[in-house]
Amino acid sequence: MKRFFPFVILLIVAVAAIFIPSQADYADTSKYNPADIAWIIVASALVFLMNPGLAFFYGGMVTRKNVLSTMIKSIVAAGIVTVIWIVVGYSLCFGDSINGFIGNPSTHFFFKGVNSGAPWVFAPTIPKSLFSVFQLMFAIITPGLVVGAIAERIRFTSYVLFTVLFSLFVYAPLAHWSWHPDGFLAKMGAFDFAGGTVVHISAGCAALAGALVLKRRKSHMEGIEVPPANIPYVLIGTGLLWFGWFGFNAGSALGANALSVSAFLTTNTAAGAAGLSWMFFDVLRGKKPSVLGFCIGAVVGLVAITPGAGYVAIPQSIFIGFIAAIISNLVVTWKHKTALDDTLDVFPCHGVGGIVGMILTGIFATKTVNSAGPNGLLYGDSAFFLTQLKALAIVIPFSFIVSFAIFKLVNLIEPIRVTTEEEEMGLDASQHDERYTSQRLSSTL
Repeated sequence: MKRFFPFVILLIVAVAAIFIPSQADYADTSKYNPADIAWIIVASALVFLMNPGLAFFYGGMVTRKNVLSTMIKSIVAAGIVTVIWIVVGYSLCFGDSINGFIGNPSTHFFFKGVNSGAPWVFAPTIPKSLFSVFQLMFAIITPGLVVGAIAERIRFTSYVLFTVLFSLFVYAPLAHWSWHPDGFLAKMGAFDFAGGTVVHISAGCAALAGALVLKRRKSHMEGIEVPPANIPYVLIGTGLLWFGWFGFNAGSALGANALSVSAFLTTNTAAGAAGLSWMFFDVLRGKKPSVLGFCIGAVVGLVAITPGAGYVAIPQSIFIGFIAAIISNLVVTWKHKTALDDTLDVFPCHGVGGIVGMILTGIFATKTVNSAGPNGLLYGDSAFFLTQLKALAIVIPFSFIVSFAIFKLVNLIEPIRVTTEEEEMGLDASQHDERYTSQRLSSTL
């Protein structure tokens, strides 16, 4: 029966979609700015590109027998979350607010009123349907980030179910709290420009929960060092993520304007500074400069600048990238001394990176960059800094506790972890009946 359930659910949704009335898009073109529309279309595509980027980034770091099983989880999220988004996800995030906690699921059920409705309040120059597409890309990549912590031991079907529940019960509430004008974090005065809390802290905390529920891999318990399958994949993935992140952050200005230019520059600057910081810090501690070190550091910098990309000035983004990389590097070192098996250090990099970014936004934000934003502690507003800390005190336990409960629930429905034999075989073969064969092909050539 479990084999039929996913297909039957998708069948029901597909048939129900037949009976949804069609609506005209772009009902009133006088509202819209063609340059803004063009930029947000491009930005949405850039954010989507981050999914194959993440697949290469993670796929290159796992063992050879788990490359494909790791990569597919980033890509399959695009299918799962897209269907959820059209049916009810957008409503839960941006529908009429229910006490500032969640959007009314009936507001835009099956995308009702999104095509022909008025523009989103913070994006008056683009159609609401385009705003929804841009936001969808954020929702897609978030569960994909969790994959790195639970790689090499989670059943594929269990991951699919986790993605559904996480999108509905973790991502949607956080997006509503932070980005809906009636969300309670927004009303409280917390600021998250492009997803420090909604994307990275939620994924980092879910990663920590998943690592605890799934427990340690056999190789981790035995202390076996297994080299990454393909470091050039990591380099390709980093390049795609860095490239896509320009849409992630600069696109969050929701227009082709000066703020998007500033966010583009802070994003690039923080990433470059963080990559160098991680690599040079490793050298300071007696290691050699490595490809992995620079790539991981750059991604940490991208994470850390995300909440403040449209609020902090360009020079300060150097410090944000520099210090975030050092802190995450130290947390990774500490983690390796514990029994925690977060396979690809998702919590130290995304969770901690997001936390550092939110705190530093509370310090370096300035109205000089964004008149609609706050002034941080450095510019005399200690209240905003404390608000950022209060937001973290809410988001971190919520993300961890609910994600932990989701993993436990999934485990009750179906064993979440593969068997010892399947783990030994590798998830490429045991879960997908496929194998990563690039080495064999290259030797043949």
